[in-house]
Amino acid sequence: MTAPADLAPAVGRRRAYWHTAGSLAVLTVASYLARRHWPTVRTGAVRLAVADHGWLLVGATAAIATWACSALAQQGAVPRRLPGGRLVATQFAASAANHVLPAGLGAGAVNLRFLMRCGLPAGRAASAIAVKATAGGAARGALIAALTLACPGLLRLPRISPVVLAVAPAALVLLAVLLRSRLWPRCRGALRTVLADIRAVHTNPPRAAALWGGSLAFATAHALVLIAVCQAVGLPLPPLRVALLYLAASSAAALLPTPGGIGSLDAALAFALTADGAPGATAASAVLGYRLLTVWLPLVPGLLVLGVLMRRKAL
Repeated sequence: MTAPADLAPAVGRRRAYWHTAGSLAVLTVASYLARRHWPTVRTGAVRLAVADHGWLLVGATAAIATWACSALAQQGAVPRRLPGGRLVATQFAASAANHVLPAGLGAGAVNLRFLMRCGLPAGRAASAIAVKATAGGAARGALIAALTLACPGLLRLPRISPVVLAVAPAALVLLAVLLRSRLWPRCRGALRTVLADIRAVHTNPPRAAALWGGSLAFATAHALVLIAVCQAVGLPLPPLRVALLYLAASSAAALLPTPGGIGSLDAALAFALTADGAPGATAASAVLGYRLLTVWLPLVPGLLVLGVLMRRKAL
């Protein structure tokens, strides 16, 4: 009889195959859409080239701040003191790794190796990453709720067809049955550990402040990057509306397992901006500028930092 430990590598391989297949599917659709709307994308790139450099510098500063915010949140999820310089460098490297592997696997693997090098057992390191991810999702939801309440009418929910309303409950029931019968017994122990670590965080106010402050600041900094780029290209939308559109679009794109949201986030952002009244070319400029500052410019330096950290046995 095969031992559960022997099944883990096979399960991991199957999961990686599904993530890769999903990434390729989304990237294929994104490539098709980019090809179909290439004149708009090209016009957007030209508009970005002559954008306001001062606002682009503000966006670049906010992009750099995201790594410090991520480091602060990760420190808040860990009981022991982590080396600050290596922690920030690890977040920089993790952001680069996250753009070459699907569904956050790159960032998770880099942070897991770093925490284990800092002396945490594998289970506790994985739990700390899960605590940070949980806080990040909750912080994003809190920001969406706060902006929606502070600015009524900013977020307009799309119309849902009767077919979707009829099928959705059945799909949810089926998913619940599958989770309970197959996945829940495997996930119950891990979930119990994560909940225990979340409770432990809140018994230490400085750790809780670092976790939630870093998570809120991380989402806010990313929204500021898009706001700055929109100002640079002259996109005629209020900053709070842009922030809310970014948070909603990035939350929706997180459901698709593409590397760093490439393709899924681009399409979601472009759709959100144009649906809210932005011209197509200007929206394309804003999305291209956001991606330039958060992905393409830091990618090669981030991979180089990743290599240095691995060579120095920090990972």
